[in-house]
Amino acid sequence: MEAQLEHYFDRLWPICRSLTGDGNRETLRILSEIVDLRVHEVPCGTKCLDWTVPPEWNIRKAWIRDSCGRKIVDFDDNNLHVVGYSEPVHTSLSFDELCLHLHSLPDQPDVIPYLTSYYNRRWGFCLTHTQLECLDKHATYEIYIDSTLDDSGSMTVGEAFIQGATDREILFTTYICHPSLANNELSGPLVTSFIYRHLADRQDLRFSYRFLFVPETIGSVYMLSQKGEAWKRNLEAGFVVTCVGDAGPFTYKKSRRGDAAVDKVSLAVLEQTESKYNVVEFAPFGSDERQYCSPGFDLPVGSLMRTMYAKYPEYHTSADNKSFMSFEAMAGTVRKYVEIVGVLEKNKKYVSRLPFCEPQLGKRGLYPTLGGQKDQVKAIESIMWLFNLADGRHDLVDISQRSKVSLIKLSDTLSVLLHKGLLVAGNE
Repeated sequence: MEAQLEHYFDRLWPICRSLTGDGNRETLRILSEIVDLRVHEVPCGTKCLDWTVPPEWNIRKAWIRDSCGRKIVDFDDNNLHVVGYSEPVHTSLSFDELCLHLHSLPDQPDVIPYLTSYYNRRWGFCLTHTQLECLDKHATYEIYIDSTLDDSGSMTVGEAFIQGATDREILFTTYICHPSLANNELSGPLVTSFIYRHLADRQDLRFSYRFLFVPETIGSVYMLSQKGEAWKRNLEAGFVVTCVGDAGPFTYKKSRRGDAAVDKVSLAVLEQTESKYNVVEFAPFGSDERQYCSPGFDLPVGSLMRTMYAKYPEYHTSADNKSFMSFEAMAGTVRKYVEIVGVLEKNKKYVSRLPFCEPQLGKRGLYPTLGGQKDQVKAIESIMWLFNLADGRHDLVDISQRSKVSLIKLSDTLSVLLHKGLLVAGNE
């Protein structure tokens, strides 16, 4: 999986993405090789709750030339050099006039910041502070941005759906609006795509699965304006997938509810499988969880990340690049999400068909006859705890937490007992 993740990363990395535009369409076209995406266009000007889809932005060229005709800042070198949604301009300015449109990070002098101006018309360039310090303060500079802002354009969104045995949904949502940023952009769509790949061919899914690839904020606001009321009725769990590509320990940000199934299961899996991880309480800022968890919807949506956004110095700068990524860790993130899904799928309350005294295991082929004494004890322990707590009041996570038997072991044993008809799922 690591090699495939890297292959798609390299193809997607150079593309200039934003809230709208051809870069997003190309991104979704490439991801469609992994995910059976339904791509649709939302006309600019569309009202989405308190928001409006902005004009479509596309950019072809942008540069600053000095008095000798040399390009000292060039969009072709790094697409972070232009403030996102910059309006077109071609003019000459003095240094003092130009400085009003230049952005750098004095505390990080060798990186380019990432800035946008989606809803206010302006233009600007981002550059390293070292570059800025080297500019001739007495020179005149030629400025060129070849961009368009089209009110008749559209916002592009991608959606995929896997039908399970029920209409209860698990949602994975990620965003496609950042240009060449690695952890805080490409890791999310890539991990989400490979989660889809893992689940697409399974025939035993209890829940249905929805995958969204949308621009941050406005994309999620639009989807909530369309599906939010239905999700209030049928969303079992949801995840905002972002910042999942570096080698840091996992971070789980809880849903607004704090005790939803998505929180309970995610934290139980992390507790049992990770020696180090972080837990963050919900707060109404960050990524798109703040939309899904807004009080009018209050959906059970959390976020499993690696190093959380704004918690690493490379965040929103040109230093968030391929060298910051770990494709091995990214593959591990895919597997962790799939593991959490596996527990969500089985996290029901069960009822024993033999509730009066313990069942005789031997005559049912359940008593282990091979292996060391410790292995036998563990196998019997798992069976006995399941029989004892399968009373219609405890789900699988409850049983694991009380028994101290791992979810993996309980899940394997549960499959056997269900197959033999000794346990049944309780009423939901």
